[in-house]
Amino acid sequence: MIEALAFYMFACTAVASAVLVISARNPVHSVLFLILTFFNAAGLFVMLGAEFLAMILVVVYVGAVAVLFMFVVMMLDINFVELRQGFLQYLPIGALIGIILLVELLVLVGGWGMAPEAANSAGAPTPDIGVTTNTHALGEIVYTQYIYLFQAAGMILLVAMIGAIVLTHRQRVGVKKQNIGNQLARSANDVEVRKVEVGKGI
Repeated sequence: MIEALAFYMFACTAVASAVLVISARNPVHSVLFLILTFFNAAGLFVMLGAEFLAMILVVVYVGAVAVLFMFVVMMLDINFVELRQGFLQYLPIGALIGIILLVELLVLVGGWGMAPEAANSAGAPTPDIGVTTNTHALGEIVYTQYIYLFQAAGMILLVAMIGAIVLTHRQRVGVKKQNIGNQLARSANDVEVRKVEVGKGI
């Protein structure tokens, strides 16, 4: 009875906070609700016996990713009113993508319903808890059975990282950018020292 109550508490809180992530008008509140969602998902992992996944979810996502989101949202001066103005323009494309994802989910759920024996061929046998640990069993599956998918996920993250670097270092009109090469190439004669009076600086 206690496990059922804990499950429904974690599950309902996770679903409610996930809805609040996309419905909150303040982006800082959205990040805080995202952190709450991660904590409740970690609680569900603990109830499933996947303590390693719960720890990774809290340490990596809550301790790094969500905090990074918080810093980005609070430090960048983003005009969210201007971003929302083009919402109706991209609504048909977003609705089309949503319908495609919904059809894929229905096909997936219907496939498992029509062929329940397919789950036995796709899943790996559950190892004995007394023989191997949770972390060892997870690593053995990821680095053997799903090694190509794991490497593909790493390549996707690498491409995303390169894209973020390229977008950050792109040339923009009206934005001053530091050129380290020009700074190092300067000599002492190129540097002009000016004495600025107190209260008259820029």
